[in-house]
Amino acid sequence: MATITAGDFRNGKTFEYEGKPVVVVEFQHVKPGKGAAFVRTKMKNLITGAVTETSFNPTAKFEEAFVERKDAEYSYNDGDLYYFMDPETYEMEPVNKADLSDNFKFVKENMVCTIQSYKGKVFAVDPPNFVELEVTETDPGFAGNTATNTLKPATLETGAEVKVPLFINPGERIKIDTRTGEYLERAKG
Repeated sequence: MATITAGDFRNGKTFEYEGKPVVVVEFQHVKPGKGAAFVRTKMKNLITGAVTETSFNPTAKFEEAFVERKDAEYSYNDGDLYYFMDPETYEMEPVNKADLSDNFKFVKENMVCTIQSYKGKVFAVDPPNFVELEVTETDPGFAGNTATNTLKPATLETGAEVKVPLFINPGERIKIDTRTGEYLERAKG
């Protein structure tokens, strides 16, 4: 394992702090007129998502945290276990429902997601940034109503609910940004 010092901190750098993998969100090297220099660090726990702020001596040493990211295809779920297929080995990897992010509601079978793990333990499953899904339920659209600033609720084929413009009808495919949960446009083709 590689070690790094607080003086090496950069945004996005991952390291182990109190036995947990964290990522540097913000950092600032502070050199006060009196006293020793320090590194004010805002970091996010990769597993819980909790953000904390701490100051470190620039020479403080930490183990670098290696976060593994790999693509896998979502296959099916059985109760609280969701199964993903490794495209290289075709092995099924079960992931507990508790380790899925809120935006997993936009994922349907056969979509490729990015599985993040630390020391073999999965802590996050990231769906593609953009997905195309069918609208299964919404109030009918009104011909000629092209107002895009007025939105109505719609249910997608995965069961997720989003807000869509008034002209969208059931059965249409739409493009969603999974990071924000926002409607982008009608799907092409």
